[in-house]
Amino acid sequence: MAIEFKVVKESKESSARLGELKTPHGIVETPVFMPVGTRATVKAMTPEEVRDLGAQIILSNTYHLYLRPGHKLIEEAGGLHKFMNWNGPILTDSGGYQVFSLGDLRKITEEGVEFRSHIDGSKHFISPEKSIEIQNALGADIIMAFDECTPYPVSYEYAKRSMERTSRWAKRCKDYHNNWEKQALFGIVQGGMYRDLREQSAKDIIDIGFPGYAIGGLSVGEPRDLMCQVLDYTVPLLPEDKPRYLMGVGTPDYLFEAVIRGIDMADCVEPTRIARNGTVMTSQGRINIRNAKYTKDFSPLDPECDCYTCKNYSRAYIRHLFNVKEILAARLATTHNLYFILKLMENIREAIKEDRLLEYREEFYKKYGYID
Repeated sequence: MAIEFKVVKESKESSARLGELKTPHGIVETPVFMPVGTRATVKAMTPEEVRDLGAQIILSNTYHLYLRPGHKLIEEAGGLHKFMNWNGPILTDSGGYQVFSLGDLRKITEEGVEFRSHIDGSKHFISPEKSIEIQNALGADIIMAFDECTPYPVSYEYAKRSMERTSRWAKRCKDYHNNWEKQALFGIVQGGMYRDLREQSAKDIIDIGFPGYAIGGLSVGEPRDLMCQVLDYTVPLLPEDKPRYLMGVGTPDYLFEAVIRGIDMADCVEPTRIARNGTVMTSQGRINIRNAKYTKDFSPLDPECDCYTCKNYSRAYIRHLFNVKEILAARLATTHNLYFILKLMENIREAIKEDRLLEYREEFYKKYGYID
């Protein structure tokens, strides 16, 4: 099999656990946050910089790479690792989330999804088999089953139909995938915010059998408390000896809450996207560096941070770069945000090891402004 996973330590105070995920391109210590390199690049960063910031594994996007430059071209280049010069593990999503977010531009049938490209309006069709074909060509270490990510809120009837179709598609994905030695295929649990649907979905996906399991359809606009409720009853349904991946989560509070409930892997564009808009995460909470109050602030973005940006540049300088639309602004802010979130995950792993994760969460929440 392409991956091996073992739980190294279980928390004495929560469902959190430390794990070790062996892949063809290296070992990943979990819980882990995966920076998103949507189009075969983590925006504004070189692969070497991303690695130096502490990233162990990155995520790329099947839908976008299928449209441009095309999976066959990437295969010809020697696969995604060579194409983008990243020698660590890669996970590719199935393209499902992007296709389903197209709204009126797509039509779902039992066979798959017909959609129009958001780029030029051209017609395309992705089936479960086509998604696996694309991901096989891309060559990521971990690939995802093609699923439907339901929006929030969604009716019970729609969530049920969608969840049942996702289970049938998962079986088709597994049947089509034939590169198990190099690529691990993960199944995805869906079901909206409905407990019985989540339970049924988990049973269906586990019965099909995968080397790892993801929880999809969360962090799609629902309140944090509701996401936590769904995790509370869904995570315990998943096998303890397999990695558990919560898709699309990347704010500090969501990462804490997910890990405490037993999640091993998470990804999100959030840290990099908000960086490009001038919002940075600090130990005292988020700040918008474009604000006028930072015009003469010669302190670092975060006095408690030792990333390259904080060691070398002031808030005043970075604000200036954003105001004059210099490319360096996005690079420095992205460097900081990625370092911040990757360092947070490193600290979380350390706290699990020392059985003080709940204490660390409370300290962090107070400083960050989540609780008074």
